[in-house]
Amino acid sequence: MRRHLFSEEHDLFRQSFRRWVDDVLVPGHPVWEDEGIVPRHVFADAGKHGFLGMAAPEEFGGGGVEDFRYNLIVAEEIAAAGVPGSGLGITLHNDICLPYFTDLTTAEQKARWLPGICSGDLITAVAMTEPGIGSDLAGMRTSAIRQGDVYVVNGSKTFITNGINADLVICAVKTNPQERHRGMSLLVLERSMPGFERGRNLEKLGMHAQDTAELFFNDVEVPVSNLLGQEGNGFGHLVDNLAQERLSIAMTGVASAKAIFDETLVYAKERQAFGQPIGSFQHSRFTLAEMATEIEMAQVFTDRCVAALNDGELSVEEAAMAKWWCTELHKRTADACVQLHGGYGYMREYPVARAWVDARITTIYGGTTEIMKEIIGRSLGI
Repeated sequence: MRRHLFSEEHDLFRQSFRRWVDDVLVPGHPVWEDEGIVPRHVFADAGKHGFLGMAAPEEFGGGGVEDFRYNLIVAEEIAAAGVPGSGLGITLHNDICLPYFTDLTTAEQKARWLPGICSGDLITAVAMTEPGIGSDLAGMRTSAIRQGDVYVVNGSKTFITNGINADLVICAVKTNPQERHRGMSLLVLERSMPGFERGRNLEKLGMHAQDTAELFFNDVEVPVSNLLGQEGNGFGHLVDNLAQERLSIAMTGVASAKAIFDETLVYAKERQAFGQPIGSFQHSRFTLAEMATEIEMAQVFTDRCVAALNDGELSVEEAAMAKWWCTELHKRTADACVQLHGGYGYMREYPVARAWVDARITTIYGGTTEIMKEIIGRSLGI
């Protein structure tokens, strides 16, 4: 039924990326699930093939193409291959972290960081969440007090994706602890800095291959030259990037829901009960019809949002709608597909079981469903 969003160049990129996914991610995924982390060389291999930093300038090793359709293709093919929880934080690296390094950096910072980001030698993360504050970013306690040419950082962060692997961590801090939103700034903390310590690789319900860590900062001296954007405008910088971040999560939600649905549809046609395929029973057929319709509608809206982002017209409210609807759809689809698989759906050897546990977090990270509804509701003047 779709899709006029892509050109021949996009199709060639899709073919190339899917070959790489099949060659690298698919065979590596079971091992990384057991180990709880993706080897660093996989990021470097992605960079070598041109799958990192597509929007970064060519002079720094990037693709020089600010076209979020390429990011959409990456999300779709990882999901279609059945490894949405493969652990390679490529969407975090490309979709969420990269804009901070292209839009907020000085010429010196670009030259220092972008080549490694594009090659995969420098893995990125963003650290906002702290123990006890949840969605209340303005209530963060991590402080960065300027002393001459450095900021002295103290505090901690938690639930940080790429937390173990990351070399560059965009950290939200309070440069003025007496203020709330206006006291926030963004600093880049680097792996080698004394006092920057990582806690354990957290044991999660799903997404087992994705390293997620606690970070601790004990009198870390961060050069003033590692400030991103303007001091005191950290909250504004975060808000500027949240629409793209939430659209990225929405894209993955739709793609993952479609992948789970496609696998379940095949199963429903083959699995026999009472002498006929389980998909031929009216309830099963209606359930499949509902999922197919909702996924198609979500895809159309997500594609429209991608086009709007490319045109610089994606609103915060539209991104919130996409993030809310598509992640809830992902969770809802995974649950229905487990039900259609019956007992087999609860076995980890079946993709649908792993997809089910991986889906649960998506309505929480990047802003909970409740926060998305609050953003939308406020836009309505209520």
